Amino acid sequence: MASKQDLAEQLLRRADTDSAGARAMLPINEVADVLVCFHAQQAVEKALKAVLAARGVEFPFIHDISGLAKLCREAGAPLPDEMDGADLLTPYAVGLRYDDDTVHAVERETASRWATATVQWARGLVEEAGGGQKL
Repeated sequence: MASKQDLAEQLLRRADTDSAGARAMLPINEVADVLVCFHAQQAVEKALKAVLAARGVEFPFIHDISGLAKLCREAGAPLPDEMDGADLLTPYAVGLRYDDDTVHAVERETASRWATATVQWARGLVEEAGGGQKL
């Protein structure tokens, strides 16, 4: 079984990959906004779970960013202001990928910005929990 730090680092690597995917798709107009927002949602979700894992907090296997953010706050890791509104990405986890893709709840640039900010914030906390080792 992986240690809490190993799990945190694994989740953070996956979050970073999703964030990079969202950024890479930004300039490609043929890629639907929902796809960019899906990868941004996944990055935010996995980054939050990485922080929780690094702090030894058990988390549910949910896509609810608001619920995960609440667990982070309760664990002493409040989200920075630049992530305000990131919970609007939650529907992109499942619902909007299978519904009408003309729905635009979040601009793709905003989604990608939230993903990048969340991964950077999480990286600092995960590294801190790991004794300051750079990931």
